[in-house]
Amino acid sequence: MIQMQDSLQRKGWTGIVLVLVLMIFNWGLEARKWQKLVKPLERISFMRAFSAILSGVSLSINTPNRIGEYGGRVLYLRNHNKLKAIAATIVGSFSQLIVTVIFGLIGMIYYINNFTLVKGNSYFPPNFWEKILFGVLLVICVLTILLYFRLQIILAVFEKVRFLRKAKVFVQIIVKYSSSELRYLLLLSALRYMVFSAQYLILLDALGLEFMWWQAFLLNSVIYLVMAVVPTIAIAELGLRGKVSIYFLGLISSNTAAIIAATVGIWLINLVLPAVLGSVLLLGVKIFKEK
Repeated sequence: MIQMQDSLQRKGWTGIVLVLVLMIFNWGLEARKWQKLVKPLERISFMRAFSAILSGVSLSINTPNRIGEYGGRVLYLRNHNKLKAIAATIVGSFSQLIVTVIFGLIGMIYYINNFTLVKGNSYFPPNFWEKILFGVLLVICVLTILLYFRLQIILAVFEKVRFLRKAKVFVQIIVKYSSSELRYLLLLSALRYMVFSAQYLILLDALGLEFMWWQAFLLNSVIYLVMAVVPTIAIAELGLRGKVSIYFLGLISSNTAAIIAATVGIWLINLVLPAVLGSVLLLGVKIFKEK
């Protein structure tokens, strides 16, 4: 705790301010993605897309894996486009998941090769199950990327399955994206990944954690991978994220207090603060509709 206070006094609050500024870039990149995704339905301004993203964060905070964000975003579109936009939003989540898994797998390679996870025994060599998990995730990642660039397969399923045919009109938008547009979405997702990764590392540094940046980035990518594949809700996410962060980052530092403080801080800055702002925006939308 003393080390954390000394670090804050020595470095000032520059790191925390920088993290707050990067929060705007973080959700700004997501807003740009969503603006691009709904373009085949209707053109919206960047500020409207940004407002929709914050409103989505507000509604997602109590829903499993933040699925409620879809409802908040579509409020800013015309009524006849609302359901169609959900499919577009899923494509955006798809691109972010791919990036998270790719970086997570890279982090797992470093993790498996540098830390003893499971002791070997007479039946299995060290890290056997971790390597099996890595292989499974690698196959899933490859299949996911292939599906991402062949979204027409999903539409074909809707066309062939009888009880899904009526809903086909709501998913047709997914085949309107060209390969170049899908690559652009992946680029935006990768940039966003770099931004919120940098936020966490900057906050850890500001709170006095001593680490090598590349090493912490790789271990942090495994943390994000775990958080992406484990179902949770935003409020309960903090406890899980804290335990996972202590486990992985604890491999390179014993400063548990700084890890916990950074985890809570990034949760407040990247989720709670945008959710509060989104709630204010949602209130404005409700008042406007009532009038």
